[in-house]
Formats: sequence, C-alpha cells, structure tokens
Amino acid sequence: MERKIHQGRNLKRFREMLGIKQEALALDLGDEWNQKKVSLLEQKETIEDPLLKRISEVLKIPVEAFQNFDEEEAINIIASNFHDNATGVIVNNYNPIDKIIQLHEEKIALYERMLKEKDDMMSRLEELIKRK
Repeated sequence: MERKIHQGRNLKRFREMLGIKQEALALDLGDEWNQKKVSLLEQKETIEDPLLKRISEVLKIPVEAFQNFDEEEAINIIASNFHDNATGVIVNNYNPIDKIIQLHEEKIALYERMLKEKDDMMSRLEELIKRK
C-alpha cells in the first residue's frame, strides 16, 4: 500500500525544525502572504509545484524533501539503526574545564618560550653592537 505524503505537514515540520515562525515565513514569501495563509498552506496535502519551489528557495531545503519525506518511515529507519548500533555508542569522558586548564598552561608555556627567545635575541644584538 502506497502512503500519501502530506506536503503541508512536511512544510510545517521542516519550518519548526529550522525554528522559523509562520509570520517570518510569510514575510519571506512576499507581500500577499500572512501567518493565516501559511497556516492554511500547512494543512494542504499537496502544494502546487511553483509555490513549493518558492518555499524550497526560502527555507533552503530541496523540493524533494517536501515531496518525499515520510515521518513514519524515517522513525522506523532511525529506530532500527538505533537498536542495531546501540553497542557502538561513544562516550566522551573528558572534563571540559580540565581541557581549558591544559590549553591555558600550554599558552603560558608558549609565551614563556617566546619571551626567552626575545631575551636571547636582544643579548645577541647587544653583543653585535659592542663589537662594532
């Protein structure tokens, strides 16, 4: 049984994932658009191709995403991959504060080396000046 893709619902999902409000999308679509019109559009099962192309350009999402995205299928794929790969989870056990302290200490050591090189260079220059 072929499942019908609800393009309006896909529009809503992608818009929400991007954190864009209906009002903001309406502004980007043009003067004839408002929040209510976007809300009605999100209820439509099929969106006209020219309009879908315009929305695609505004949201920077391929037209095919609106036309082909099936939420149930995506959830099934994610669920099966999660269960198959659950043993391959990588845990990051380093403390970020320790990393900051380490970087700070490396920075201080570098600065001290640079100062020592500057002092050595100054000494060599002073010797050259005395010889002349």
